[in-house]
Amino acid sequence: MPFQRASGILLHPTSFPGRFGIGDIGPEAHRFVDFLADTGQQIWQVLPLGPTGHGNSPYMSYSSMAGNHLLISLEPLQERGLLNQEDLDGLPEFPSDHVDYEKVMPVKTQLLRQAAENFREMATPEEQQAFADFCEKRDFWLDEYAFFMALKQANGGKSWVEWAPKIAHRDPEAMEQWRAKLASTIFFEKFLQFEFFQQWSELKQYANERGIQIVGDMPIYVAHDSVDVWGFPTNFMVDEETLEPSLMAGVPPDYFSETGQLWGNPIYNWDELKKSGFRWWLQRLKALLDYVDLIRIDHFRGFQAYWSVEAGETTAMNGEWVEAPGEEFFQTVKEELGSLPILAEDLGVITPEVEELRDKFGFPGMKILQFAFGSDRHNPYLPFNFLPNCLVYTGTHDNDTTVGWFEKTSDYERDRVLTYLGCVSPDGIHWDMIRLALSSVANQAIIPLQDALGLGSDARMNCPGKPDGNWTWRYQSEDLDQNLCDRLRTLTMLYNRAPSHWQ
Repeated sequence: MPFQRASGILLHPTSFPGRFGIGDIGPEAHRFVDFLADTGQQIWQVLPLGPTGHGNSPYMSYSSMAGNHLLISLEPLQERGLLNQEDLDGLPEFPSDHVDYEKVMPVKTQLLRQAAENFREMATPEEQQAFADFCEKRDFWLDEYAFFMALKQANGGKSWVEWAPKIAHRDPEAMEQWRAKLASTIFFEKFLQFEFFQQWSELKQYANERGIQIVGDMPIYVAHDSVDVWGFPTNFMVDEETLEPSLMAGVPPDYFSETGQLWGNPIYNWDELKKSGFRWWLQRLKALLDYVDLIRIDHFRGFQAYWSVEAGETTAMNGEWVEAPGEEFFQTVKEELGSLPILAEDLGVITPEVEELRDKFGFPGMKILQFAFGSDRHNPYLPFNFLPNCLVYTGTHDNDTTVGWFEKTSDYERDRVLTYLGCVSPDGIHWDMIRLALSSVANQAIIPLQDALGLGSDARMNCPGKPDGNWTWRYQSEDLDQNLCDRLRTLTMLYNRAPSHWQ
């Protein structure tokens, strides 16, 4: 880790305020970075940044390497003359407290399409060269991604397994014909990635200059309906005829689910990946490090052993644990990248073998305070059981807010919380849990913005198992007021998590 004791905020860019219906990486994003810097934070953690598919989940993306075009800010496009002020003034009124994806997507996509056409006609030689350089530098994923998205549009949004057999099976002649036919749409998709990267790079540089490092999130598995699987099918356990997953990812039955969780993502063909020296994985990591400073790997335990379920099963009950080449993989990554800016999501039932893999490479694990009070003194999420090399959270994007959790938790857990804390202070349970996180020995403490604002369950980002209505929460500009800044700054300094030059 490039820093020791620090703290930060968990917030996805879709949650920024603004008048265009969805948070973006424009002025409000820069204002949020100012808020982080002014309160002594050194970390901004986001969710996956890829283009979202069904359910708008950032964990079900059409690409593991591309950026979500809905995060592109429209104002810079207007300032460069790619959009007119009238274009922005004539938009419908969007809700300010949540994202209405069905309303936002067609409006914003049309404006971005208009900007792309204007760029094609108006770009200066310098801009044309910058675009060409961007495309050339990222040709290992960009060409296939733009083609995939163009094909998806031409097929009415259908999954790639439902396309005409020749293009689904990547017949060379069919591919060449469709590339020529869809040239205009392919250009549009590349333009979106160019604009996303330009704006995100500017934001990341601004954050880094203000002492903020960005923690990105990388799901271990990719969506079946993605360019990753269509473009590189031999990397995955996919049936050569049906193109459906032959082995699916998930987790076995446990305390929370009698039938386990069947995610449906195709399992990796680790033997094939090893033959190539893990080339696809290395490209994926390098692509993500273009966007972020540190990577949180979701479901880290899958690098030691993963739960594999055969095609045809409707639950995860009849799976088996299969060992993964995690040590060989991370050693290869270390040799290629020179360092391992990786954080391990090691929640759930973790075996000694998983802990050994995590600790061999020095990856910090995660601690969630909402999990700390459901058992006895040996609970690993109780702060006195922490080791310094970890990240502590009051909760994550998958948890209820702290206020919502405390209202709904069992009497047993609530009593244990009160006994541990002594009382609920006048500031509220959310600030009590924030103090507990900041005061712990964990090197890094991450607070969801909803907890800093003391919001209830209606501000929850995601409810696992709930198919609709997730990923929509947004805050208001006035929420980042002086009172919040003063309180967060005071606690950050008190618990020695502010930058060293503040001391």
